[in-house]
Amino acid sequence: MYNFVHIADCHIGAHREPVLRELELRAFKEAIDYCITEEINFVIIAGDLFHSNIPDMGVTNEAVKKMRELKDNNIPIYVIYGSHDYSPNETSIVDILDSAGLITKIVKGKIVEDKLKLEVFRDPGTGAKLVGISARKLGLEKSYFEILDRESLEKETGFKIFVFHSAVSEIKPGFLTRMESMPASYLPKGFDYYAGGHIHQHIEGRVPGYNHIVYPGPLFAGYPRDLGRTAKGEKRGFYTVSFNEEGVKDIEFRQIEIYTSIYYEFDVSNKNSVQAKKQLFAELDKLDAEGRLVVLKIAGELSGGKTSDINTNEIRELLAERGALFVTINRYGLTSKEYAAIKAMGEDVQTIETKLFQENIGTVKIGNEILKGEQGVKLAQELLGTFRQEQKLNETKKDYTERILEQASHVIGLEEELE
Repeated sequence: MYNFVHIADCHIGAHREPVLRELELRAFKEAIDYCITEEINFVIIAGDLFHSNIPDMGVTNEAVKKMRELKDNNIPIYVIYGSHDYSPNETSIVDILDSAGLITKIVKGKIVEDKLKLEVFRDPGTGAKLVGISARKLGLEKSYFEILDRESLEKETGFKIFVFHSAVSEIKPGFLTRMESMPASYLPKGFDYYAGGHIHQHIEGRVPGYNHIVYPGPLFAGYPRDLGRTAKGEKRGFYTVSFNEEGVKDIEFRQIEIYTSIYYEFDVSNKNSVQAKKQLFAELDKLDAEGRLVVLKIAGELSGGKTSDINTNEIRELLAERGALFVTINRYGLTSKEYAAIKAMGEDVQTIETKLFQENIGTVKIGNEILKGEQGVKLAQELLGTFRQEQKLNETKKDYTERILEQASHVIGLEEELE
């Protein structure tokens, strides 16, 4: 009996905030430690190991040191590109690590007579056969599946794993209705396990002819939405799979729980901005935020006042005082009747922009008084006008950049500082 671990969507380097970066790396390290402790035969990472093809070198260094521990314990790592770490010219960090022998990118093939013929990789320790298709930006990997020579792959014998980073339409969750997907029929039939990535939710799916279409979801969070879904109870982690030459024997989801969180939703409907702020702050003051990641959603239409009156910086300060580990705020659903009037009554672009600046300038915490209020709105408009200028005919990119920066510094009075 053999075992492998199926990981996807690590998105290492996705976060700038130190707290989230630490959690992101901690989740990855915990998964690797499990593989070493349990003496897993090999690890599959089904795309988006990193959040970009050339990620921040600081977090990359930490992740690489951890992957080195797997290699030192003779545990191979098999990887494909995700849509984030994809590179059309193979300059991704994934390719660098592959060249260094730290991981093995299992996507190899060529087009013969308008058919994509993929090479099958054989894991030397278990005899398992692996083959995969990497993701591309905007779901363009679908074109590879359309010309895939499925017949030759289906004829392969032995225990087979197909690795991919695309959504399968038949098992795509409802909250991802807009996500590009493909039918299961694009996958070759008869594989023992389909190791998926890209869907940020753990799923064990079955479609006639395709057993074990599995998505582990992210180890931590690639997007703010992931933090919200985790706070609502969505589990994060990876899958362990036991198998022998006869097929899959057991699939188990292993949860990674490195922090606790609170999800709190506040509806401002039928309140003006003053009333809503007062009630919201009173309720937040009662939250047990100590050591927790707080996800706050503010939604609804204010009966009066500006949305900017509910200041996000003040909210963060309040929850920080109550010991919150980190605070993320979703206010995309927050509007006001005044704001609705602005959208409806805008006569031209400049008028709409002015009113939108007036509406939102209070949400930015800044100490310089000239960037606040009406004066701040005027400066914002002038700066926006400066950045809208197009490159002149025969003007080099360098000269264009310098001209725009000079004009922008003049608008906000930074000439002396720049000199």
